[in-house]
Amino acid sequence: MATETVAKPRTSARVGVQKFGTFLSGMIMPNIGAFIAWGLITALFIKVGWIPVPELGGFGTNAAGAPNVGIVGPMVTYLLPILIGYTGGKMVYDVRGGVVGAIATMGVIAGTDSPMFIGAMIMGPLGGWSIKQLDRLWDGKIRPGFEMLVNNFSAGIWGAILALGGFYGLAWVVKLFTAGAGSVVQFLVNNGLLPLTSIFIEPAKVLFLNNAINHGVLTPLGIQQSLDHGKSILFLLEANPGPGLGILLAYMFFGRGAARASAPGAAIIHFFGGIHEIYFPYVLMKPILILAAIGGGMTGIATLAITNSGLVAPAAPGSIIAVIFQTSRDSYVGVILAVVLAATVSFLIASLILRTSKDKGDADLSAATSRMEEMKGKKSSVSSALVGEGGGRSDVAVLTRPVQNIVFACDAGMGSSAMGASVLRNKIKAAGFPEVKVTNSAIANLSDTYDVVVTHQDLTERAQPRTSSAVHYSVDNFMNSPKYDEIVELVKTSNTEGPAAAHPDGAAEATAAPSHGAHAAEPAAAVGGKDVLLAESVVLNGSSRDRDSAIDEAGQLLLDRGAVDMSYVHAMHEREESVSTYMGSFLAIPHGTNDAKDHIKHSAVSIVRYPEGIDWGGKQVKFVVGVAGINNEHLHILSSIAKIFTNKAQVAQLEQATTVEEVLELFGKVNA
Repeated sequence: MATETVAKPRTSARVGVQKFGTFLSGMIMPNIGAFIAWGLITALFIKVGWIPVPELGGFGTNAAGAPNVGIVGPMVTYLLPILIGYTGGKMVYDVRGGVVGAIATMGVIAGTDSPMFIGAMIMGPLGGWSIKQLDRLWDGKIRPGFEMLVNNFSAGIWGAILALGGFYGLAWVVKLFTAGAGSVVQFLVNNGLLPLTSIFIEPAKVLFLNNAINHGVLTPLGIQQSLDHGKSILFLLEANPGPGLGILLAYMFFGRGAARASAPGAAIIHFFGGIHEIYFPYVLMKPILILAAIGGGMTGIATLAITNSGLVAPAAPGSIIAVIFQTSRDSYVGVILAVVLAATVSFLIASLILRTSKDKGDADLSAATSRMEEMKGKKSSVSSALVGEGGGRSDVAVLTRPVQNIVFACDAGMGSSAMGASVLRNKIKAAGFPEVKVTNSAIANLSDTYDVVVTHQDLTERAQPRTSSAVHYSVDNFMNSPKYDEIVELVKTSNTEGPAAAHPDGAAEATAAPSHGAHAAEPAAAVGGKDVLLAESVVLNGSSRDRDSAIDEAGQLLLDRGAVDMSYVHAMHEREESVSTYMGSFLAIPHGTNDAKDHIKHSAVSIVRYPEGIDWGGKQVKFVVGVAGINNEHLHILSSIAKIFTNKAQVAQLEQATTVEEVLELFGKVNA
């Protein structure tokens, strides 16, 4: 549902590193635009750039014989570190902390000729924290009228002291650290060991420990390398989108259930949007897949090393677009090859793991995403792309408006959603709220005009982004889910306290949402001269013994009616692989996907009974109802079916029926 859970407090060392990495990232990420600007200017105007310009690139001499300063050097020496220092101070103590942090950063910048990114990450927060402590000393003790004088002079004096300390002390310490770290990296490069860093970096990404490594060490060292050589391999050690893409592609081809269904969208967000955390839940569902990420990462780094390729500036976020923009002029082949080969190796390893293991990666994606958020320590910014704003949770939902429109959504919008809508509609009417509109729809036709959205638990992640302002309920049983009682209680609470309670009929009439492809219950009627349910489409003793054969049997009855073609029957199997059509009460209603509606010639329903029951994904099914519907034509029969299968006595009558006529009679005059 659409409520947010709060992660439990944790004090592990991993959490401490996460917080530290998040803090470092908080200083870098707001200034990524400046890094990109510097990277573009560097790629264009330095001596080995696309458009070498001595006055801008800072090489050669001017007419007077003086060396050209350019803007590449001053940007990386002064602008970027000061921005980082200001941001770090502001994070601790707002603008006042940012100003003191920037002053302090200037001291370490002037104290050495190396880019002082690490120095800025130290002096910025230190300046903000220390001026905050000083302000506490005289808080409330300043005479009225002297506040501005004290505030300005205290910030100026303390900032100057910190700048001097940075100039004479910290600058050299940071320079020694940077030189030492650079030597370690160079040792790894010279000995062909740099790909081994993936053994640490890839697991660190999934555990949200990467920011401390990437922004604390790799970015500063990479910028120093870029200044010296015009490019750096370090910018792609963590940012390469190839390993994550390979894992998501493997799920697309060899995964199951919600993981397979959501993988294509996740791949687009990951590869083009650069939001790598979206693939973390797929690894958490099957942790051995970290081997695929490591293999892909090592391949990408090895390719970069062999081709001597790199970026001129950080690629943030890690989108292929950002990577290409920041690629050095002589490195396009190597960088693109590194991404492609990393994705290929990752895909092959992940595919092998998924295909050879009993677990095909169809574990609960919602649970994996929750574990990801728990490790991250806060709600993921992209979790809604996987499981919705809070899909599947059992918290109590709260609406600030009356409930007027409820929609059941499924893949095709003509089977399970219609059944569920019928069941809930009856419950809400019985509770005394007939004005609440309950419809059903295909997910592709959803719009953000509903108050409540109900989906199968494996489809919530697809429906939520389209209806982000609604309360979401995830169910695993459309016939008798306990969530229906929760929804009824939500309607009672919201509609008896909201403004619509005083004039329910008028409110419902005035604010009913447009259908946007949603279907309301239809009155009983024949359809285009053809009855939806005929005696010839009812079989009392099905011959199938498993789920797939039962789908074929129900589909064949639809084929015999001339209602569908064979492609629709194939789509019924495709739909079942994506999300089960088991409804509860021994009932399954297989139907085609949304894309298969063009293969329906006219609406029809088939019913096959299996007295001994068959296994349907771990559930016992005795009644298989094949559904093919154009527009809303089949909804009345589904409504009748829903009423019957929520009544235990009538289900028992169906089980005991000895003639087709008895079955048809139970469904009433559905073709009247």
